[in-house]
Amino acid sequence: MAPPGIKYSQEPPDIENVLKLNPRVNTTASLRPTAITKADKLNWKRNADKGCSSCGTNKYENDFRDIKHTTLSERGALREATRCLKCADAPCQKSCPTQLDVKAFISSIATKNYYGAARQILSDNPHGLTCGMICPTSDLCVGGCNLHASEEGAINIGGLQQYAVETFMKMNIKQIVSKEIEASRNNAHKSPIALLGAGPASVSCATFLARLGYTDVTIYEKQDYIGGLSSSEIPQFRLPYNVIDFEVQLAKDIGVKIVTGKALHKDDLSLEKLKADGNKAVFIGIGMPEPKKVGIFKGLGIEHGFYTSKDYLPLVAKASKPGLYLLYLFHLQ
Repeated sequence: MAPPGIKYSQEPPDIENVLKLNPRVNTTASLRPTAITKADKLNWKRNADKGCSSCGTNKYENDFRDIKHTTLSERGALREATRCLKCADAPCQKSCPTQLDVKAFISSIATKNYYGAARQILSDNPHGLTCGMICPTSDLCVGGCNLHASEEGAINIGGLQQYAVETFMKMNIKQIVSKEIEASRNNAHKSPIALLGAGPASVSCATFLARLGYTDVTIYEKQDYIGGLSSSEIPQFRLPYNVIDFEVQLAKDIGVKIVTGKALHKDDLSLEKLKADGNKAVFIGIGMPEPKKVGIFKGLGIEHGFYTSKDYLPLVAKASKPGLYLLYLFHLQ
C-alpha cells in the first residue's frame, strides 16, 4: 500500500470486496422437465426459427416484402456510417462502376444529412436506389472495403446507399436543371433526341442529356410499362416497382418525355423514320432480346420443360408487382 497521503496511479484491488461480488453458486443441481423448457423457449424466443420443420410450405407465399439482410433502419444506418474509415485512396470508389464517392455520401449519412447523401449518389448515378438494392456489392465496393478483415466486417455500402435514397424519396423533392445550364442553352439544345427502350440505360442517358440542357428528349418503349429488365425480370421483393417509378419520375421532372407502346420495327419505329422526324441523335438501349444458350440446349423450349431467364423471370416479376400483374391479365384477355 502507498504511504499515508500518497496515492499511486492504480491501487491493488481489495480482494475481499471483489470476492463479495461473485455470483452465488447453488448447492444443488437444477431439475426442469424438457417439455416445460421447450414451451418456455417458444414463448420467449426472439429470433426467427430457421429450422425446416417450422418453415411451412406457404410461409413466403405472396410475401414480396424487402426482407434482405442489407436493408437498414435509421439506427442501423447511423451505426454503420460511423464505422467508415473515410480512406484517402478509397478502394470502394475504385471498385464502383459508376465511381460513386462512397466515403462522401457515408459521411453525410453519419451527420444525418440524408438529402446531401442522396444528392451525392443520384448526381453520379440516376439509378442510385436501384443499385443500392440489387447491385452485387460483395464483388464491387464492399469487396474492396479495407474493413473486410475486421471483426465487424466490411461496411454495408449497399444498405447505406438504399437508406439514403429511400429517405430522399419520401421527401418528395423534384429534380431540377441548374440555373447555369438553363442560362447557357442555345438552339442546339432544342434538337430532338430519341432513345429506344425505357430501361436503366436509356433513362440514365436521358437524365444526363436533360441535365446538360437538352429540352427535347423522348424515350420510346414497346411495353405498356417502364423500367425494362428492372421491371420485367426482377421480382418485387428485390426491386419494388415504386423504386423504378421514382427514378423515372426524376427524369420526367427535368423534361424527359416517355412514350409507351412504340417498338423498334420497320412498321412502327425505324431509324429512318426517326431521322425523318427530325431527330438529331438516336440512342438504342433495348437490351438483349434473347438469352444466351449453351449448345446442348439449343432447340429446347417451354414445351419441353426448358425455361430460360427470359421465359421464367418475367412470369415471376409480373406476378409479384401489382401494376404489372394487372397489365399481364389485361393482355391475356
